[in-house]
Amino acid sequence: MPNNNNFDIVPAHLAVKAMQDNGYKSPAYAVAELIDNAIQAGATSVELLCVEKTGLVQERQRSRIENLAILDNGSGMDAETLRSALQFGNGRYLDYDKHTGIGRFGMGLPCSSISQAQQVEVWSWNDGPESAIYSYLNVDEISNGDLGKVPKPEQKAIPKLWRKTGKAFGQTGTLVVWSNMNRCVWRTSKTIIENSALLIGRIYRKYIANGKVTIRMAAFDIANPNESQIDDFALPNDPLYLMKNTSCPPPFKDDAMFEAWGSPREFKIKYRGREHTVKVSCSLAKKEARDGDNAGSLPHGRHAEKNIGVSIVRAGRELDLDPGWAIRYDPRERWWGVELDFPPGLDDLFGVTNNKQAANIFSELAKVEIDDLLTDGRTIHQLQDDWKENGDPRGPLLEIAQVIQKQIKTLRGSIKEQQRGVRKKKRHDQTLVEEKATNATNERKLEGHKGLSDVAEKLPDDQRIKELAKDMAQDGASPSEASAKAAEIINSGLKYEILEANIESPAFFSVKQVAGILKVTLNTSHPAYENLVEVLEDDVEGVPSEELRERLQNARDGLKLLLTAWARYEDEQPDGIRRERAQEARTDWGRVARTFLKDRQ
Repeated sequence: MPNNNNFDIVPAHLAVKAMQDNGYKSPAYAVAELIDNAIQAGATSVELLCVEKTGLVQERQRSRIENLAILDNGSGMDAETLRSALQFGNGRYLDYDKHTGIGRFGMGLPCSSISQAQQVEVWSWNDGPESAIYSYLNVDEISNGDLGKVPKPEQKAIPKLWRKTGKAFGQTGTLVVWSNMNRCVWRTSKTIIENSALLIGRIYRKYIANGKVTIRMAAFDIANPNESQIDDFALPNDPLYLMKNTSCPPPFKDDAMFEAWGSPREFKIKYRGREHTVKVSCSLAKKEARDGDNAGSLPHGRHAEKNIGVSIVRAGRELDLDPGWAIRYDPRERWWGVELDFPPGLDDLFGVTNNKQAANIFSELAKVEIDDLLTDGRTIHQLQDDWKENGDPRGPLLEIAQVIQKQIKTLRGSIKEQQRGVRKKKRHDQTLVEEKATNATNERKLEGHKGLSDVAEKLPDDQRIKELAKDMAQDGASPSEASAKAAEIINSGLKYEILEANIESPAFFSVKQVAGILKVTLNTSHPAYENLVEVLEDDVEGVPSEELRERLQNARDGLKLLLTAWARYEDEQPDGIRRERAQEARTDWGRVARTFLKDRQ
């Protein structure tokens, strides 16, 4: 007769192996699971304690991590709760009605622990550390079949090592200890703490900044536990850089490096019979943060380089800094910040993973060009309905993702404008381009070609100046500036004015006729601007060879002359229908060009 015990649906040794490979991005994320439990239990003080042991490694004396512990002064656990906390997939916050805090899945303590160590031990107490009860898990014993159930908790004294090194022992609390850490890729206490500080400071920045919790990080040698080698507290690491007193280096350690960009946007989402609020906040680097030729190489710039992406926050705790929304190779991406904050009740909608490291369903939207799907007058709500009918779970999140995409594009435009203000290079005078275009147009006039704008040229100069100044004022110029500039253009006899602006259009440039002047506006948000105009203009002065510099100037001028030629082409169309078709062709060409150049952004 076969032994039915050999036909478990999931053999214990395979189950433990799978859980050990649960996919934590780093040991710091595994540590964060234990900090979650502490905060969920109401802890105001949490400690990461690392103990090293010196031994012979490849014939040299080296210190290696021996144990890692998380100590907290939270509410502690009774015997039943402790035993369930060590069960895989069990816990107090599994039901949907209890999805209110940073805990949930019931996998955190056992899975995070065995992902790094072969043994996890837990002491917990409700009436002073002397009353602590104890239980444990051991991977080898589970795999061998020697440990089939979580051991019944029993009263057991906390080892002296932890009583000496820990400072957070209170009337209630919990101590979790990892031993035989053969799966931890960081081998020393220093490495663990240095690599964890930035991440832990970012994940729990809101709790730390609000004074709800302190997180101490300390390291000791097992031979001398009375003297710490490292003893620091995690500082907030805010990827929006709106907080003060953070881990950002001077001169922005005690002051915010960014400023809020607009007001936070709130979205109401109905899900499973409840209404939930999702908030999106944005920030932009202050001008002084980018002063200098290469602010990105300064300490605060290098700090910002580590915080690129959209910060996805759940219940005040960061799940992920998602880089999928950023252009990873562009150093300017470090100068904007976006934070998405949602409640635990939307976990399934956002696709929160059981190790709380990502919101997969929402992150997939970073790959979708939503505006490109809104063709033929289709609205975002119609697109949501289409996705819902097709069974796509991301539909309710479309509007949020669209807003984030648009805000990031606008932030990038603001950074470019800010960068132009910082640069001290003198631009090549583009009046020469406008003069060449005017001369070419006059030649075509002599050949008999007529343009719509030619009629307005015959109006009195004072009337033309007034119309042009009015248009400039509508674009944001002051009345005095607009009048002076309009008079300068009309009196110069120029036919063209070349401008730059962030245009909400797929076109690379726009053409507008005002008072006989053809205004050609380059769209600074179009990929062609960055990949053609900006390169040719901004990099000219940095070219060492005079010959190369002249070539770049000629290439830049030639590009703009081509655009003025197109403007004149539109202007010369003999009737409204053909002129309208030419304008549509310009927009369509811009849309195609954007698609071709998208991968170069």
